[in-house]
Amino acid sequence: MNRTSPANDARPPHEVVAAALRERIDSGELPPGARIPTQKDLAAEYGVNRTAVRQALQELKHLGLITDTGRGAPPAVARADSSQEAPKPAGTELAERLYEAFRAEHVTIDTYSLTTETFNNALARPHRSIVDGTLQPRSVTVRVILPSSEAYLALPRLINNPDDRRPLHRLHELQRTWATALRMSLEVFRDRYGVPEVSCQIRTVAATPLQKLYLLNGTEALLGYYHVVPEEVTYQGEELEIYDVLGFETALFRFSSGSENPDRQDVAFVHDSQAWFDSLWDTIATPLTSD
Repeated sequence: MNRTSPANDARPPHEVVAAALRERIDSGELPPGARIPTQKDLAAEYGVNRTAVRQALQELKHLGLITDTGRGAPPAVARADSSQEAPKPAGTELAERLYEAFRAEHVTIDTYSLTTETFNNALARPHRSIVDGTLQPRSVTVRVILPSSEAYLALPRLINNPDDRRPLHRLHELQRTWATALRMSLEVFRDRYGVPEVSCQIRTVAATPLQKLYLLNGTEALLGYYHVVPEEVTYQGEELEIYDVLGFETALFRFSSGSENPDRQDVAFVHDSQAWFDSLWDTIATPLTSD
């Protein structure tokens, strides 16, 4: 049986197979502990070669969705146990959790960060699934808080001259570029792919984010710490040695209040994080300007 052929799909064959298997896992068709079909059977089922199947299985193993039994035996669906999972890099973890968040009928996302770069990149996966109809939310509501361009931030800054504002000017140019791209990406959900309601509001506060926070559907919080590192960057034709922060690679710690038996610490953390974000949004946060 050729269940899903990649022939008419723009994605590489291994991505099509990985996405199809993930849907079968997420839907419960392949429950925890169930054996994945053999590579031979998967190749026939999806009309691809075994190389594409092996690449798809490697991707699912990397995401922790299937186990590797070895000695040629097919892997099995991993048993969910988030308490035993190590924190993942922000780029990986946010992409995975956004995909799950977009499975809801009404999606809400609140973020507090230095820029929206990691968020923009993580949207690529749910974006593809909205395009192919795998995900069909009825509404998407996004609120973003960024540092104000009028504030004197602690980071980024020149290593040898903290008063030089060029690193801050560079930051705010990047900030506006990513914010514009985020708004356009979300508008495409509504204008081209039929998501009925889409809202994206971006505000700023006069503070330096030393952590990044993502709140998903009011039931999940992802928190990561910005690590300060020396870095050489180019700005307006000049090489600058600055103290900057790592955002895409930093680990995100996940807290959930939406499971059947949530940890009370997790529930309290998600609730208080949401209340903290709302307190900024409703008081000192002001709309991001294009200046």
